[in-house]
Amino acid sequence: MDLYSNLKQGEKGAWLSIITYLVLSTVKLTIGITGNSEALRADGLNNTTDIIASIAVLIGLRISQRPPDANHQYGHLRAETIASLVASFIMLLVGLEVLSSAIQNMWQGNTTTPSSLTAYVALISGGIMYLVYRYNLALATRINSAAVKAAAMDNRSDALVSLGAAVGIIAAILGFPIIDSITAVLVAAIIIKTAIEIFWDAVKALTDAFEIKDVAELTALIAEVEGVCSVKNIRGRTHGNMYFIDVTITVATHLNVVESHHITEQIEQHVQTKYVYSHVHVHIEPE
Repeated sequence: MDLYSNLKQGEKGAWLSIITYLVLSTVKLTIGITGNSEALRADGLNNTTDIIASIAVLIGLRISQRPPDANHQYGHLRAETIASLVASFIMLLVGLEVLSSAIQNMWQGNTTTPSSLTAYVALISGGIMYLVYRYNLALATRINSAAVKAAAMDNRSDALVSLGAAVGIIAAILGFPIIDSITAVLVAAIIIKTAIEIFWDAVKALTDAFEIKDVAELTALIAEVEGVCSVKNIRGRTHGNMYFIDVTITVATHLNVVESHHITEQIEQHVQTKYVYSHVHVHIEPE
């Protein structure tokens, strides 16, 4: 299955997340408000940001499937990264709103005991999100999609947030109502932390950052190819799930053009055993 077919398959995970978050956020916000649970309300607002993030991933996957054109000769693979950047700002704003509301309630002493229904909703929600996480993780592994894997990790954190909200609600029901508001503060912190992580990853990708460990691993892979005397220089950048790698190697001076070209083909094939979706441009110099 090629890269663009995998992007199409990845839409299934995005749609599953969108539908699940839409249902759960509606239920949580309704029950959280009527059942006097600040933690469940915060969890519901957290899920509304996940809807936006999932839609951003879906839009990014759609645009990324467009083939290269005259103005985008490397394709449209970075559309997904830009969408993630926008989603991170929205998530940050919602996280700050949840944090402000929870702190205000604690400061003013507005702590009421939530209904037991809110605890059941939080527990069931956590179980549902864990199942969605397992599905998206399996899908990401099958199609080798970093975007869907990131969505799966977000699903897992949401499952943990819901379970944490349930613990806070139960503690409030047992006679410690302030725990509900404290849990809301923790949920807000998780939202803000996730937003910052998504923002930072997007910025690194858009500014052509490349992990040092990837450079070291690629250098070792290329050096293994028969005929390569040394790896003089290597650079890389990412476009969505695609790696674009530029490398300069040295070869024996007696090799002709055909023999040297064969080495470049071997390098491309060897790199793609580890970095499946990659384009390798090799420059050859005499040793």
